[in-house]
Amino acid sequence: MKKTVVRFGLIAGGMLSLLMVLTMGTAKLMGSELSGGIGMAIGYTTMVASFIFVHFGIRSYRDTVTGGHVRFWPAFRVGLLISLIASICYSLTWQVVYPVMLPDYAEKYAEQAVKQAEAKGASAAELEETRQQMADFVIQYKNPLYNFAMTLLEPSPIGLLVSLISAGVLSRRKRAQLSTLGSAAS
Repeated sequence: MKKTVVRFGLIAGGMLSLLMVLTMGTAKLMGSELSGGIGMAIGYTTMVASFIFVHFGIRSYRDTVTGGHVRFWPAFRVGLLISLIASICYSLTWQVVYPVMLPDYAEKYAEQAVKQAEAKGASAAELEETRQQMADFVIQYKNPLYNFAMTLLEPSPIGLLVSLISAGVLSRRKRAQLSTLGSAAS
């Protein structure tokens, strides 16, 4: 299991990292920033594409390690571990990339959050609260551990979802277990 998890986790993580760098680099070369809805759509689309290797990893585990049969929970565990490795690769890449390509990311994010609150018609007190929260965020984001943890949370829900779906689709019981269950139900 370990070999399969590491191999497919690193493949998915490599793809996640490569697509992040390519996307950000392309935007930087074009003189634009991928912010708001477009940036999120591109980012999450590349994450879904990268997490397809979770499915391939579970299938490889089922076919090569467990002899063609795997139950849901072991398959799900394999998917989660692959997703975790891929997410760690993504977060590590962000730690290297953002200071170079987006050194003012936290400040721009905070500014955008305040603008969104203003656009929604927030009261003066609510705006001040948002400004304070965002000022705190900017300070916290400079802490590499906080930054790493926050970045780790971005791809994790997609990895969880792909792991669930793939484990459900790929899990199989042995025929002997199915026939035993079928005869007991009769």
